[in-house]
Amino acid sequence: MPSRYNQELANIAAEAVDLLTVRHQAREQALAISREVIRCSANAIRAVHRGEFEEAGLLLQQASRRLEETRPIRQENPEIYFAGFLSDARKEYAEAHITLAVISRGAIPHPGDLEVDAPAYLNGMAEVIGELRRYILDALRRDSVEHCEEFMELMDEIYGILVTIDFPEAVTAGLRRSTDAMRGVLERTRGDLTISLQQRRLEARLADQEGRQPD
Repeated sequence: MPSRYNQELANIAAEAVDLLTVRHQAREQALAISREVIRCSANAIRAVHRGEFEEAGLLLQQASRRLEETRPIRQENPEIYFAGFLSDARKEYAEAHITLAVISRGAIPHPGDLEVDAPAYLNGMAEVIGELRRYILDALRRDSVEHCEEFMELMDEIYGILVTIDFPEAVTAGLRRSTDAMRGVLERTRGDLTISLQQRRLEARLADQEGRQPD
C-alpha cells in the first residue's frame, strides 16, 4: 500500500528532474561553446605568429560571439559557467587577445573589455609568456632580433606582476601554478636570447676585424 508520502515524493522527484534537465542542457551547450572558443583562440594565436593579425582578429570576433551565448548560463546556472571547461575557454580567449595585442603593438585589453573574470584573464596572461618565447625563438631562427629584447622585457614585466598576486589557488584558479611554470620558460628564454646575442656580437667583431686587416 502506498504511503501517504508517495505523491509528495513523486512531485519532489519530478521537480528535481526538471531542474537537472535544464542544467544538463546548459552544460551540453557550454561544452560545445568552450570547444569552439578554444579552437578559435588557438587558431588566432597561430595566425598572430604568422603575422596575419587581421585573420586573428576575425577568429577572436567569432570566439566573442560564442562567449556571448554563455551570458544566460551565468545568470541561470553559475555552477556551469564557472566550471573548468568554460573557465579554460575564457583563459584561452584572453591569452589570444593579449598575444595579438602585444605582438601587433596594440593596446592590451582589460578583463572588462573582454568580459572575462579576473582568474581566467590572469591565467591567460601567464600563458602569454610562453607565446612570447615562441615568438623570440622563431625570430632567432630567422636571424632577426629586432624586437626580441623588447619582448624579453615584457615577459619579465608580466611575470613580475603575476607573482605579486597572492591569493589562495581556489580564488585564482591555479594562478600560482601557472606563474611558477612560466618562471622556467622565462629563464630558458633569457638564456637562449643571451647566447644568441653574444654570438651575433662576436661575429660582428670578427667581421669588423677582418675588414680592417691590410691586404
